[in-house]
Amino acid sequence: MPVVAVDLGLMMMGTVDTMFVGRLPENAASAVAAVAIGHTYYWVTVVVGFGILFALDPLITQAVGANDEPAITRAVQRGFLIAAVLAVVTGMMLLPGEAVLRFLRQPPEIIPNAAAFVRASVGGIFPLYAFIVIRILLQAHHRTAPLVIAIVAANVVNAALNYVFVFGKFGVPAMGPVGSGWASTCARWVLLVTIVAIAWRDIARRVRPWRRDAFAIKPLARIFAIGIPIFIQYELEVNAFAVVAVMMGWIGTTAMAGHQISINLAALTFMVPLGISAAGAIQVGRAVGAGDHAGVRRAAGAALAIGVAFMSITAIAMLAIPRVLARAYTAEEAVLATAVMLLPLAGLFQVFDGIQVVAVGILRGTGDTRTPMVINVLGFWCLGVPVSAYLGMRTSLGARGLWIGFVVGLAAVAVLLLLRVRYRLRQPLARTLVDTV
Repeated sequence: MPVVAVDLGLMMMGTVDTMFVGRLPENAASAVAAVAIGHTYYWVTVVVGFGILFALDPLITQAVGANDEPAITRAVQRGFLIAAVLAVVTGMMLLPGEAVLRFLRQPPEIIPNAAAFVRASVGGIFPLYAFIVIRILLQAHHRTAPLVIAIVAANVVNAALNYVFVFGKFGVPAMGPVGSGWASTCARWVLLVTIVAIAWRDIARRVRPWRRDAFAIKPLARIFAIGIPIFIQYELEVNAFAVVAVMMGWIGTTAMAGHQISINLAALTFMVPLGISAAGAIQVGRAVGAGDHAGVRRAAGAALAIGVAFMSITAIAMLAIPRVLARAYTAEEAVLATAVMLLPLAGLFQVFDGIQVVAVGILRGTGDTRTPMVINVLGFWCLGVPVSAYLGMRTSLGARGLWIGFVVGLAAVAVLLLLRVRYRLRQPLARTLVDTV
């Protein structure tokens, strides 16, 4: 549950951004659409670092299971080095946002605010990446309370600064959508400072003294070899959703705003199985490190059961009360109508989404990062995106057709990943090592 709370907290920053700009007295639909495309561009880029850093998951959790303290320290120090480099690289990728959005033919009225939102978000990349490294370390040791405290503090700051920056309070000029970008950046620094302050004892013994072998090229290259398939898998999934968001922008600003509300609600519920996935990766990784094959199977089964159960409940809610859920974001009737039309489709893909993300966590715990990448190519790009493009752009279904592709793609990925988990758990499992010659 604490791991789920952290993922929900990270997602809530984007949700709060959308809710605040959706309450602007003028041009609310345009503001929500600007934040929507800005968030999409930001996360498509930032997920590069997420994928690489999640290579630390099997390394640290399996080392904890094997009581290999030097391996834990090396992995953490290399994680911070990688986080710093990736923050610079991804930050530079975000700077030409306006040109990229114009190239993607997004609505001209939202491009300036969307690009400014992205630029305001650049400063929050490094603290977010560093937090991921600390999070993997603490979770592997079942030290989750500091993570929850830090994420709560960051969300309180984010909400308060959204109120100040978006609407212009206490002498601060109203910045609209751009203000929500600055609020999230400040909140991410609060996130890092808070976790370092609370968990310094756990962190200090991993960074002092700094080990020379943390700079060794071959182990760093092996970490990238583990992480690149995770990054590609995440990038493929996020980009599949991003492509649909771009096509939604071709339909119009109102469609984009309704899509943002629906996808934000779906993403919010997705944080729970994502947290279950992380917890499953931790428990599976520790069991692999300890040589406990029965423990691996128990952890995998429990994670899948919890993920499917929760997403079944959210599916029922989205099918039953879509208008109630959408009204939490906006009162603009045209945007509401689009969101209400799309949310039942979100309900349909909830269970598939829960299965696939939990299965990915289980496989990552065993050190299997390449197969999910291949499955994502097949499910999202060979099936889901083409279906979305055809139904959304070539038929009268429009926005609804784009979302039907979500359902088809996620269903295919879920089935294939379940089959892979079943096969993998029947095989002998060994630790994932990067310091071997």
